[in-house]
Amino acid sequence: MIQFNALLFVFLIIFATSSVSRWTLTRTNIHHLRKFGHQVPEVFRGEIDDKTLSRMTDYTVDSSRFGSIEHLFDDLVMLTILLSGFLPWLAGTILSYKLHFILSGLLFFAALAAISGILNIPLSLYSTFVIEKRHGFSTITLKLWITDLLKNLLISAILMVLLLGPLLALIYCVEKTWWLWAWIFFAAFQLLILWLYPVIIAPLFNKYEPIEDQELEQRIISIMEKAGLKTKGVYQVDAGRRSKHSNAYFTGIGKTKRIVLFDTLLESHTSDEILSVLAHEIGHWKKKHIIKQLIFMEIASFFLFYLVYRLMDWSFMYQTFGFELNIPYVGLFLITALFGPISFYFTPLVSMIFRKFEREADDYSYRLVGTTKPLRSALIRLAKDNLANLHPHPVYAWFHYSHPPLTERIARLQQKGSNLSS
Repeated sequence: MIQFNALLFVFLIIFATSSVSRWTLTRTNIHHLRKFGHQVPEVFRGEIDDKTLSRMTDYTVDSSRFGSIEHLFDDLVMLTILLSGFLPWLAGTILSYKLHFILSGLLFFAALAAISGILNIPLSLYSTFVIEKRHGFSTITLKLWITDLLKNLLISAILMVLLLGPLLALIYCVEKTWWLWAWIFFAAFQLLILWLYPVIIAPLFNKYEPIEDQELEQRIISIMEKAGLKTKGVYQVDAGRRSKHSNAYFTGIGKTKRIVLFDTLLESHTSDEILSVLAHEIGHWKKKHIIKQLIFMEIASFFLFYLVYRLMDWSFMYQTFGFELNIPYVGLFLITALFGPISFYFTPLVSMIFRKFEREADDYSYRLVGTTKPLRSALIRLAKDNLANLHPHPVYAWFHYSHPPLTERIARLQQKGSNLSS
């Protein structure tokens, strides 16, 4: 039986506070947009008409409201799982089969993952085929959506076995130092996935191929040589099969690192704009941003694994949520659930670091191309194509935005361009 004690009380307070804070931030952002959304920012004057501005507002409001509903639903599911007595029932049922510890743990997490996945299917369908379709973005067919779902389920199942299997084996076999070996395994596994993702996992969903435009290809070769990089690793992807959103990103490590440009980006942008975006992605590459992220994550995970080790045998935690015995794989889930709401408050720190990386990549693009004009033009076009929010609330942007707000970002590039001219 669930025990209402100090631990549960503190958890519920933190859980409720993070949930209400997230909802309040979203509502504040929507209110701010409704108040100022009819005004075209100075850097967008002459580029955005009233109709497009209205579409931007409508899309942001719709997607933000639905995002709040998704978060609220996830919170309710988590509370139900933790407080309904379902977890002790599930763990007891699995234990009654007297399976090996590792297999029992895998079944425990598989059951929870299946419940979460099934419950989120209607939300995913609504987001894709109602909201995204309503605003002219979604191009995916139901057949392709189902195919993607099945592929994701298979890949997730494989990764769960490959990651959780050895982790549970270490917990079972190495009593005192399992957390250290688990951290080493986790770090190696993460590097392996980063290395394999561009060449094994991503191609299961999309077609990646070298840039088709020969003239653009030559200009790409030139700009990459100027940056001191080999010409391999720039691809276009058929993202338009699923959505009209346009983007570019950097992925992979070592020999599998590559820059990926959406086909929708190539279709809607000029060569100069594409090269400026490419130069921005090269900036991430040259500034070693992925390596820095990895180092930060490994340091954080080191302390997290040790914390999990220290809490794993905490009987009070198990008793709070209705368990008479300390079951390690249940402990893994409970610790994750307890610290999940706390991680919400680290969001601003992570967002701040990512925004710094984006500004550094913008600066590199400026130095590599020699002008900020094409990148400014590309960002304006991306804002129009993706119906971006031009009026985010400052607190919301500080908390959640991994990129500087577009008006701030373009104004900064404009200032750099002006300094160059003078």
